[in-house]
Amino acid sequence: MSRRIRFERDRSVWIASGKVELGQGINTALAQIAAEELDVALERIRIVAPSTAYSPDEGYTSGSMSIQEGGKGMRAACVEARGRLLAHAAQLLGAPIAELTVEDGTIRAKNGSSVTYWECAAEATEAPPAGAGVKPSGPARVLGKSAPRIDLPAKIIGQPAYVHDMKLPGMLHARIVRPSRPFKRIVSLERIKIPGVSVVQDGSFVGVLAEREEAAIAAAKKLREKSVWEESRVPEDFHAWLRKNVTERVITKEARSEVRGEKTLKASYTKPFIAHASIGPSCAIARMKDGKLEVWTHSQGIFGLRHELSIVLNLPVESIVVTHAEGAGCYGHNGADDVALDAALLARAASGRPVRLQWTREDEFAWEPYGPAMSFDLEAKLDASGGIVSWKHEFWSNGHTNRPGRSPKPALFAAGQLAKPFERTPAIDPALPAGGSERNAIPLYDFPDLLVVKNYVRETPRRVSSLRALGAYGNVFAIESFMDELAAAAGADPIEFRLKHLKDPRARAVLERLIPEFRNRKKAEAWGHGIAFAKYKNIGAYCAVLAEVEAGEVLRVRRLVLAADVGLQINPDGVANQLEGGAIQATSWTLKEDGKIGAVSWEDYPILKFTEVPKVEVLLLNNDFPSLGAGEAAQGPTAAAIANALYDALGVRVRDLPLTPERIVKAMG
Repeated sequence: MSRRIRFERDRSVWIASGKVELGQGINTALAQIAAEELDVALERIRIVAPSTAYSPDEGYTSGSMSIQEGGKGMRAACVEARGRLLAHAAQLLGAPIAELTVEDGTIRAKNGSSVTYWECAAEATEAPPAGAGVKPSGPARVLGKSAPRIDLPAKIIGQPAYVHDMKLPGMLHARIVRPSRPFKRIVSLERIKIPGVSVVQDGSFVGVLAEREEAAIAAAKKLREKSVWEESRVPEDFHAWLRKNVTERVITKEARSEVRGEKTLKASYTKPFIAHASIGPSCAIARMKDGKLEVWTHSQGIFGLRHELSIVLNLPVESIVVTHAEGAGCYGHNGADDVALDAALLARAASGRPVRLQWTREDEFAWEPYGPAMSFDLEAKLDASGGIVSWKHEFWSNGHTNRPGRSPKPALFAAGQLAKPFERTPAIDPALPAGGSERNAIPLYDFPDLLVVKNYVRETPRRVSSLRALGAYGNVFAIESFMDELAAAAGADPIEFRLKHLKDPRARAVLERLIPEFRNRKKAEAWGHGIAFAKYKNIGAYCAVLAEVEAGEVLRVRRLVLAADVGLQINPDGVANQLEGGAIQATSWTLKEDGKIGAVSWEDYPILKFTEVPKVEVLLLNNDFPSLGAGEAAQGPTAAAIANALYDALGVRVRDLPLTPERIVKAMG
């Protein structure tokens, strides 16, 4: 039928997507699209693990674009397949295509004769007439209805699901030898003979191979203790460093007006480095045999990774197959790609045997790319009626993406450690409207006088790359915190103040949906409520958040209510899951996470505990607009809503993330 769709003998449908399952439930939603367009039961659809051997190259699974991009590609492939099948069936049944109907893969003509997709598939090779595969209009059968996650049953009963669980014949175990702090090069490596362990060195890249995993762990620990590295210096006050090391100042948005304001307000905010902090450390398996490389990885971009592996290993792209296997979710560029290169480099010394390499928790905190630190200055002017007539937003940041395959120069860590090191590319920003550091820096509100300035810092003494929502988390935190400060200065209700400056009807609708929740909020000492809003990337999903907090010895988020508009909901339950997960992750970032140098365990890098997870309610607005991704829509609004709720509870404004007890006490004077 096609490289992407196959009709199997067991009457299932094999479909390859270019988007990977990261725990976000995307395979379920894509299966629903396929089932709807092909008119087969959802249970027949098998979304297979993406591989460069057979999957379409759909870029990275990132930016909440799996449904917007991958869903469109899936639908187009299914429409074409359906058209080919109907055209061939029309010949077999002697009936016009327009008179054929399909039910669960069985094609019927009006005279009662029928044939199945599976009987037609082998010979349905001719291009169909235009529009032949488009379904007649009518109510959706699968789309828009909540469907159980197809990946969960196996995980719930404990079946092996992750790359960490894979076992290949003759597999060796490996560990990497690096310090837990940034370094320039290895100064000395003491040669230690350990039975059953091979030490592999190429410049400052050092690893060990062993028959058993515990032997690899012990050998790597011993080598690390007896080796010496030249350390790299990372500035302690990184926000001040950013402001002093600007490479380029860019006016991102400018709209000038002569309207004058009567009151001027200014405020500065910061966001720290943030780790991806996957519960499961990064892992990969690689096998180099007969000049061919096979890699199994939980990378979010298997084609970009293949491109970079070909550069570093000097192999033709055609000689490399990269296949996705699930790993612990992270939503961003964590260590998955780096560990894949590490495994491939060690596989060169494994005589054709597969090599399984897992990073330790210490490796993960030390060497994964972090979400960049950012600094923000905001200034606004209010007129006599309390309206905003002028707005200025200026920010400082490194680039927010350094994913492999997006530059002629390698981005992966080990590439710069080799005896013949590669010059690594710096972190950059995708172009607007998606953007990187400037993502959501342009407010959706309507201001007559507007200036948004990006200060790009090219040098990165600390390694950074994409983290869920990129710059939107920091920008929305700053914008929506400042909107609350302005509302207070104007003596206005925070929702009404936002609506006063907002024309977009869909944006207004999600805010208005929270008015009853906000008006009926609990009133008690040290309890507070805050509101925030954003349209992700200014082109994605709309999300407004109400946060309810209790400010005791520590700040506790008790409840979050999210109102969201994602257009047509493929799987409403899946949409709610993504918004819930994003809000909980953002709560952890906002209350606890500060990626300072030197973290080696969860004691050094605390994250939200199960006992601290707030109650989350999701209110979805129904419509038939094109589908929008939900995975990153809640990040920024959640942070700002929590900060605004803290102000409501205690009357103090904390402008530096995370909102730790120390910072709250300091703000209280």
